[in-house]
Amino acid sequence: MKVVVQKVTEAGVYIIEENYSAEIGKGLVILLGIKDDDSIDEVNFLADKCSNLRIFPDEDDKMNLSVKDINGEVLIISQFTLYGNAQKGNRPSFTEAAKPEIAIPLYEKFIERMKLNLSPEKVKSGIFGAMMLVKIFNDGPVTIIIDSKKQEKS
Repeated sequence: MKVVVQKVTEAGVYIIEENYSAEIGKGLVILLGIKDDDSIDEVNFLADKCSNLRIFPDEDDKMNLSVKDINGEVLIISQFTLYGNAQKGNRPSFTEAAKPEIAIPLYEKFIERMKLNLSPEKVKSGIFGAMMLVKIFNDGPVTIIIDSKKQEKS
């Protein structure tokens, strides 16, 4: 499982065909990619890591605060293209990305874990598999990539 985390001043997701939108203010946009061999362990690791990632400035302007500390919001977007492999040729291969029957339950578990870590009203999401327009006002810019397969064991 892989996430791209962006610190934002505001963000939104819009799905015209579904007449759906979700918007947040200050917080994080989390683009979530899921592989076939991912499990609930990766979900918990990454959701907890994102909730506690200290990338917001404190009173000394040092990156010392988490989205939880600032009472910020989170927008979670499923993004299978994080597992696009473009090493060979010019058309990416997405064979490493999980199929919907594996990815959807893990995506939903990730959202649930983030709601548990923050609060339900602080967490918004896109719709899995939908064609989405995403508005991101990256603050900093700050963008962090975290891969659950590369986590260090303590």
